[in-house]
Amino acid sequence: MASLRRVAMGISSAAIRLFAFIFLRWIPGFPFGPIVLTSLAIYLSSLFSLHNDPENDNSKPTREGKKTNNTKTSVALQPRDSALKTLLTGLPSRRSPVLTWTTALINVVLALLTTDFLIRGLVFYPSDEVAFSRIGYVSPTTANLLFREPDLSLLPVIVSYQEAETLKPETWVQEGTVYKLDNSTDFTAMVTLKNLKPSTHYRYSLSNNKTGAFVTSARPGSPAASRLSFVTSSCLKPNFPYNILSHPLRVPGIEQMTEAIGKLPALLRPAFMLFLGDFVYIDVPFRFGSSVAHYRSEYRRIYSSPSWTASSEAGTALDLPWIHTLDDHEIENDWSKGNKTAPYPAAADPFIHYHVSANPPVPAHPYAHPDNVTYFSFVNGPASFFMLDTRTYRSQSAKEDSTILGYAQLQSLLKYLSTPEPAGVHWKIIASSVPFTKNWQVGTTDTWGGFLNERRAVFEAMWRAERELGIRIILLSGDRHEFGATRFPDPALGLTSAEMQPNTAGYGLHEFSVGPLSMFYLPIRSYRQTDDEDVSVKYAPDGNSKFGLIDISEDVVDNGFSGSSPVPVRSSLLTYSLYVDGEVVWQYRLSVPLEVNAGARIATKTGVPSSLPPGQVVKDNLVKEGWDVPMKRMIGRLEELGHLVVGKATGLYDQVLG
Repeated sequence: MASLRRVAMGISSAAIRLFAFIFLRWIPGFPFGPIVLTSLAIYLSSLFSLHNDPENDNSKPTREGKKTNNTKTSVALQPRDSALKTLLTGLPSRRSPVLTWTTALINVVLALLTTDFLIRGLVFYPSDEVAFSRIGYVSPTTANLLFREPDLSLLPVIVSYQEAETLKPETWVQEGTVYKLDNSTDFTAMVTLKNLKPSTHYRYSLSNNKTGAFVTSARPGSPAASRLSFVTSSCLKPNFPYNILSHPLRVPGIEQMTEAIGKLPALLRPAFMLFLGDFVYIDVPFRFGSSVAHYRSEYRRIYSSPSWTASSEAGTALDLPWIHTLDDHEIENDWSKGNKTAPYPAAADPFIHYHVSANPPVPAHPYAHPDNVTYFSFVNGPASFFMLDTRTYRSQSAKEDSTILGYAQLQSLLKYLSTPEPAGVHWKIIASSVPFTKNWQVGTTDTWGGFLNERRAVFEAMWRAERELGIRIILLSGDRHEFGATRFPDPALGLTSAEMQPNTAGYGLHEFSVGPLSMFYLPIRSYRQTDDEDVSVKYAPDGNSKFGLIDISEDVVDNGFSGSSPVPVRSSLLTYSLYVDGEVVWQYRLSVPLEVNAGARIATKTGVPSSLPPGQVVKDNLVKEGWDVPMKRMIGRLEELGHLVVGKATGLYDQVLG
């Protein structure tokens, strides 16, 4: 009996230590937290049972107070437990009660740390009283200002602004007064600052002592409109990797991004953050509820983070305008059940109040009533943007008629792609919360890889737009907690197999998928090229904080069409810089020739039917693959196999039930 209890203790102790490490350092998700706490209950009950079992006391005296010869022999034959074995395994020591309780204490501490990560932020920081202000979408003449103020004694809230260079009190312009705030919007309100000047630095002030700054975008057609910088990322979770000494709402990735932006020259500082989903994780590390109140509390906790006030020469993170798309963890993992099924309505409530209200306008042709649209479009300088919603309207994946966009959004996107842009706009940038590439072999059906028919229709429209409109299309995405750069060559280019080898720069639509801004990454390899449709350019899985800086400017460059002599051409250049843990590790450049027929003239020399030059790697400081990469790839393959087996079994089960 005692031996069975020791087996239970050994297994439960190993589970506590393994899954606590995974939960606190690798993946802060279900079911690792409950496994740790359940294992502790088993471990402690087995320990106390073993301790109180008379049969376990091998030196128990006889009735006469003397030890029998058999007992002495038994004790002599027992192996002597080493201190190291006891401390590493969690098994009790037969000789030292101190070692037994020390190793037990290790397991208790690990469980307490797990509990702390699970509930400290939830219990001690409900954030009901958080008050903040931030800037959302900014145009040449307007800026959307969102604020939250739960203290009704401070009403009405007066909103004012002035040019930052002006210090005179009489220059403040009163934009509006908010007389009412209530629980219907979780005490939030959005005010649009109007009649602003393009390319101008402003300050704003609220009568509840909230202040901030922003810069308006350039006037279309002006020299300043030829340049634009912005950052993009996705996915953030406070206090991960877990640190007991850290504030439970601290988001290290926001602080690293703020510091990195502050080091940039003023000309390169971003105009906004394009955040591509998973701003909150309602189901990580554990879902405590699915009501509107639960979802609202997650947004309030994120906006309560002290990381927003971390400052650099560029200001704080809230001085950077943020615009948002929606993804699954703001609703439920791998959400694909539409916008009417619970818990979507509850999840959409705070997303609308905290993010949609300050986002850019809906497209000119939404093909749906504007009040029911959660996809957006805008122009800033040399680029036009379309921000997709790949969650609200999607159906079940991997079917002939599967849709990730829904009919109205798909038609709106196709209309956007076929519409010529104004003079000076050379880039169409499509933002998606999930990757377009199917090169991620695990969870592929949750991405565009599960909607390949619709993806093909969208790609054909994009290739046609590049050929006919003379613009370049860039795809930006997040979700995967890894970085992957992928290109999708237009079949009309007739590229050779050598030009479509993995890990090569070259022709095609380009996607840059990046995340997390502050979250976990997996120590496995799950991204690889399997055909000539999705050509791998670069893969960077490691790093708890990753974001991309996109800089667009004009310059004279040598267009490097393969097989031709370099030709200096004035071009619009897009440089993508990948930041990992606050440092630039990789840069890639694309260009659009600006001289009339310049690209076509060069293309004629090679016979390639494209006026768009291939991409070029500018910088690559990523660590070369080490000895552990084959093992990580093997783990990735095993995970792929596991998902495949589970998928097949689930499909067979559904067929049997049918």
